[in-house]
Amino acid sequence: MLNQFLQSNITIDWLHPAVLAKARVLAAGGEDRVEITRRCFEFVRDEIRHSWDYRMNPVTCKASEVLEHATGYCYAKSHLLAALLRANTIPAGLCYQRLSLEGNGAPYCLHGLNAVWLPDHGWYRIDARGNKPGVDAQFCPPVERLAFSIDESLEADLPEIWPEPLPVVIKVLTEYTTVEAVHENLPDVELLRLVTD
Repeated sequence: MLNQFLQSNITIDWLHPAVLAKARVLAAGGEDRVEITRRCFEFVRDEIRHSWDYRMNPVTCKASEVLEHATGYCYAKSHLLAALLRANTIPAGLCYQRLSLEGNGAPYCLHGLNAVWLPDHGWYRIDARGNKPGVDAQFCPPVERLAFSIDESLEADLPEIWPEPLPVVIKVLTEYTTVEAVHENLPDVELLRLVTD
């Protein structure tokens, strides 16, 4: 079952020579999977700039593009982190949260992050979107230290771990050519509500 979280694909293109080379550099001398995961996480969190925080173009999607341009929205950064981990034979998937864009209701958007399989912990979520004032994501298993918490009823931690990005995410990152246009069209999903009598 974990094999699908090790595959290279069009977006998580870890077989790309530059991604593979960077994965090897990050793993060099690493003692175990936890250490290699921490290095990959901190590289993407700290060295790849969040597109909107820095107002950086171009819009990136594929892991290799994110690495080449050193920028990406949270979704794109999660694609690169998954690729670096998979290149080091560490199973990694994609996760999403639904968040209020301004923190006070609509509009809402998806936020992209990762889950990694660590032998002593199972699936462990990590968020490499990039820290800034008010955002302090860390790698400290088994405790999760994500960038954002769920604070209102229409926000949600979506429970799925995906081997490939959601189509709605790919659509936004490939149809719009500027970070401003992406920001105006951030992907979202509607939450299903259980009706109780």
